[in-house]
Amino acid sequence: MALQDKLAPLKVRHEELAALMSEGNLSGDAFVKLSTEYAELSPVVEAIDQYESALKEKEDLKELLKDPEMKAMATDEMYELEHKIPKLEDEIKKALIPKDSADAKNAILEIRAGTGGDEAALFASDLYVMYKGYASQMGWKMELVEASENDLGGYKEVIAEITGTNVFEKLKYESGTHRVQRVPKTESGGRIHTSAATVAVLPEAEDVDIHIDEKDLRIDTYRSQGAGGQHVNTTDSAVRITHVPTGVVVEMQEERSQHKNRDKAMKILRTRLYDAERMRLANERAADRKSQVGTGDRSERIRTYNYPQGRVSDHRINLTLYKIDEVTSGESLHEIIDELIAHDHAAKLAEMEF
Repeated sequence: MALQDKLAPLKVRHEELAALMSEGNLSGDAFVKLSTEYAELSPVVEAIDQYESALKEKEDLKELLKDPEMKAMATDEMYELEHKIPKLEDEIKKALIPKDSADAKNAILEIRAGTGGDEAALFASDLYVMYKGYASQMGWKMELVEASENDLGGYKEVIAEITGTNVFEKLKYESGTHRVQRVPKTESGGRIHTSAATVAVLPEAEDVDIHIDEKDLRIDTYRSQGAGGQHVNTTDSAVRITHVPTGVVVEMQEERSQHKNRDKAMKILRTRLYDAERMRLANERAADRKSQVGTGDRSERIRTYNYPQGRVSDHRINLTLYKIDEVTSGESLHEIIDELIAHDHAAKLAEMEF
């Protein structure tokens, strides 16, 4: 299908949305939904108008080129248009890439130590620091939800909530197995070890995204257990929620208040169930997932951090940066993430027929 054939329905939909919103008889939720779609389409329609105007202008200039007196001016304008039109086409094509409805959402970040014992837990802590630095660079807020520490200050597991603009759109490419190669702090012999940690980035679910029936939940309370629950006390403030139909279990003991732990646990449960449903739908569209840059498979080894060589290598796009300190501080992580996004968009564009 030609590019112009794909554009007409977008303009029609944009006009439909404007008409629907002007009627004034929509509910609050319906109006928000339509206005969001309208806002997303508006810059695309503006680019389409510029593109169609440029094509018309090009046709007009072809006539002027036949006039000896106008040829010099028309040649200059044609030169500008020959550069402008492809740029507008690229802009429109990128806008036509199907949007992930979760891109605009906040995210729940889960990091778990894998193979490597204490060194893996220390690496998990390093990854947490990296994402905290990146979040700060992006102007996002990152809040610790739950942590299970080892005796050396590493994390066996750490969960954080990251809020801001388009958090999931950027961080979804971080899900997978991260590998580190270095001499462990716990190793006196100076030998290089390989350890790993898994990262899961989940779009934070809202109440409207997924309904959880209270009768499907089993809620247990118990006393905070120490390491991992920083505020050990003598009351049964820790909470374990089991979603019986799926077997998903969430435990929370970070807060002193049972009520706060329950709220946090429900937020994580809702997010995990929502993510599981997204993954199920993605698996049904397996052919589409081939164009994605590893945004779903958590078992995939996606990146290696080699300290002796000072390099970070992302295996999905064969990108290596020799600036390990800048990446692990979060300062230069954007260089990898931006390349992943560009690679993903290019792959999806290649699959689209114009």
